[in-house]
Amino acid sequence: MTGAGDATVAAVVVLAALAALAAAGTGRARGTEEERGNRTAGRREVTYDGRALILDGARRMLFSGDMHYPRSTPEMWPDLIAKAKKGGLDVIQTYVFWNAHEPVQGQYNFEGRYDLVKFIREIHAQGLYVSLRLGPFVESEWKYGGLPFWLRGIPNITFRCDNEAFKIENEYKLVEAAFHSKGPPYVRWAAAMAVNLQTGVPWMMCKQDDAPDPIINTCNGLICGETFLGPNSPNKPALWTENWTSRYPVYGQDRRSRSAADLAFAVALFILRKKGSFVNYYMYHGGTNFGRFASSYVTTSYYDGAPLDEYGLIWQPTWAHLRELHAAVKQSAEPLLWGAYSNHSFGQQQEGHVFATESECVAFLVNFDKHKISTIQFGEEVFQLAPKSISILSQCRELIFQTGKINAQHGLRTAQVVQSINHVDRWKFFKEPIPTVPSKMSHVGNQLHEHLSTTKDETDYLWYLSAHNYKRNGNGQLVLNVEAYAHILHAFINDDYVGSVHGSHDKPGNIVLKAPISLREGRNSISLLCVMVGSPDSGAYMERRTFGVRRASIKRRQQKSHSVGIEHWKNQVGLSGETNKIYTSEGSSHAEWSTIDKSMHLPLIWYKYGKG
Repeated sequence: MTGAGDATVAAVVVLAALAALAAAGTGRARGTEEERGNRTAGRREVTYDGRALILDGARRMLFSGDMHYPRSTPEMWPDLIAKAKKGGLDVIQTYVFWNAHEPVQGQYNFEGRYDLVKFIREIHAQGLYVSLRLGPFVESEWKYGGLPFWLRGIPNITFRCDNEAFKIENEYKLVEAAFHSKGPPYVRWAAAMAVNLQTGVPWMMCKQDDAPDPIINTCNGLICGETFLGPNSPNKPALWTENWTSRYPVYGQDRRSRSAADLAFAVALFILRKKGSFVNYYMYHGGTNFGRFASSYVTTSYYDGAPLDEYGLIWQPTWAHLRELHAAVKQSAEPLLWGAYSNHSFGQQQEGHVFATESECVAFLVNFDKHKISTIQFGEEVFQLAPKSISILSQCRELIFQTGKINAQHGLRTAQVVQSINHVDRWKFFKEPIPTVPSKMSHVGNQLHEHLSTTKDETDYLWYLSAHNYKRNGNGQLVLNVEAYAHILHAFINDDYVGSVHGSHDKPGNIVLKAPISLREGRNSISLLCVMVGSPDSGAYMERRTFGVRRASIKRRQQKSHSVGIEHWKNQVGLSGETNKIYTSEGSSHAEWSTIDKSMHLPLIWYKYGKG
């Protein structure tokens, strides 16, 4: 998913619940000839025409939902998939996260939360299909868009373009123009590469309007019934690969939820206006961004307001309202997939859409007016249409679903205290030591090193350390000025905290700290802690992105011409508490913990609770 818009190149492949195919794709043993034959015999044929995806020769109306295996646990998978199936889903969609599977070049991890094969096998066991977004670039509010950091070290590499060192892609349209003449050939190459893999299943490109045949161009967004231009060939179906159930939360912003009525309206509109036959909810279960895999400013909780919340609990009324919609649509699958289409106007903001075969008929009555109920006559019946709603009529006369009428009760999630941790006497703290440049230090340079290249993405924290010899030569307040391309910057002078500055998701770029300071005569230590709260997940020329402190100086407020540059720097990667794993039982046992004083106000503190 992309927060600011979408596009894909050869990103999504629809599999007919083929666990065997997924297992082969992870490099596992192919098995005996007999085993290979059994797996082949179990495959479902998947093709398409201008109306729908075709499974074993039959057009299908399919509802899908995104669940990402690394954002939940293997213990959760069976229950999540069962609830999705009960909610009327036919397909589970997921990305494949390259940097989770190959964090170090040549070293692979398909265990635990990263056991993609086990995840697909569970989906298959419960009778659902898989839409697999291979990437390897995925975006998805995921660190580095799924690309492993070690790619930056490959000579002459340019990410996401027609470059011999890097040629596979996902979600591309927004960056295509940035690569000028190399963009369109790359789209064509990626499409040809995907087709030549001969997977036996269709490929899709999200919001890539010029997706080359036979790749299907699809829509991502909130209102694809209005924004989607439609398939770029009459032989391709209308597919919606990302229907955003809410917006992913970021630090500093309130959660932006989406009502069940609005979701259902958008789905029905896509079906009736675009003849849509595949709708995928992004996310159906968002889960948790464990570890350091969230992208810049994205919170640990991911899409908590989806039909299944962060913990896998059913979120009402969204889950139940969508289940009713799915049932109503599937009840009318025959006319939707095979029937002739016609439309009717009942006013400036009211319209009807009819799909009919010789024996089956379904009608959609739409009221776009957001404020008024509309009364219309359709056939021999009179219907009242709620504001901004779509009514579905089975056999074009029996009302079976209204997008604006919520039958399910609104859920209320509550939490119960299972342990109180308010006992001050059980809390202890460890003060993170502020590193300084020793007076005799031979490895001090005059360069401010780039953050990610220095940390190798092994930590979010990088110290910039310097010293300044101060000689009092005037009056006026001294000010520390620091410019950094980072998310957070903390500054210390002689171990004393002098200030912080935070960036934001909506305004990425330079952050500037201007902190009044006091210096002592002679040598003063300057310690700057640069913090990245996640890495970027998208954009062109990602391999050229630079982060970290860029400029630092001390100025006298009244005499700007007498600024003093800080030229000599040393770096320390990470925090002492990280290095010593103070957050583990063993690491904690070796730390010197102190009793909390209610009056203390110290920066960079580790806290622990317990008797020990």
